[in-house]
Amino acid sequence: MRKKQLRVGENIYANALPLYFFFDVQRFAGQVTLVKQVPAQLNKAMAQDEIDVGMISSFSYGEHYRRYLLLPDLSISAKEKVRSIYLFSKRPLEQLDGAVIALTNTSGTSVNLLRIVLQKFLGLEVSYQTHPPVLAEMMQAADAALLIGDEAIVAHRENKRYHAYDLAELWYRYTGYAMTFAVWAVRRQVAQEQAALLRQVHAAFLESKQRSLRELDQVVAYVRDKFGGAPAFWFTYFRGLQYDFTAEMRSGLEYYFALAKELGLLADSVQLALWQADVGESNTTSLR
Repeated sequence: MRKKQLRVGENIYANALPLYFFFDVQRFAGQVTLVKQVPAQLNKAMAQDEIDVGMISSFSYGEHYRRYLLLPDLSISAKEKVRSIYLFSKRPLEQLDGAVIALTNTSGTSVNLLRIVLQKFLGLEVSYQTHPPVLAEMMQAADAALLIGDEAIVAHRENKRYHAYDLAELWYRYTGYAMTFAVWAVRRQVAQEQAALLRQVHAAFLESKQRSLRELDQVVAYVRDKFGGAPAFWFTYFRGLQYDFTAEMRSGLEYYFALAKELGLLADSVQLALWQADVGESNTTSLR
């Protein structure tokens, strides 16, 4: 019986580009198909078994951790600054008590990270509305607006009238941890049924990551053609992101999940279960 194609979710935002830029999908012709979507769509597609493996929001892993395994050495993380996830505000952060916050409808992790920062760390009571990621429209309806990804980069470059707060910088200020915004996950059933192909695909994405960081000028040229901006910004941007998934990053993500459960954003304590390419099994750690 012929196996189904492995459906791989591709995050279309620029922050994920190094992981996909040199991935040769033709090498896996007839075996792999790429599904290109924004993070919120990828989260939904993975939960509904419409994709098998790929990048999803870290928060979405927390919601479905019993069904997924985490692929090692792949994430989108940032320590101190992420430069593409901003809260734009009409007034200083500390003065947002009672404010209305407009949230982008493209995010999973960041919207809940903002809730943690405002409620847990700053003790603010605010209300939230969800909007398409258009800053001008969001700010007509709210006191502040959260944007992620390409929309956040462009808005930060073109709009200087608002206060702008980098969410990775806020998280680091209050916790000392890097923030892992997105992870690579695979559905457990797929990890068992297509282990050999998954090993090859995982290795190919690691190769893309490593080559992209070595040949970053090619990535920057591509993204400048698409979004504009100065080369210096894009080199700083990509070099400031972390694409591994180290023990330190996992510790920070565990703390994020613990706070999300404390605030009622997650129903359960989340376990991080890492897929092991050599044996196809998982190494699981529980939150304490």
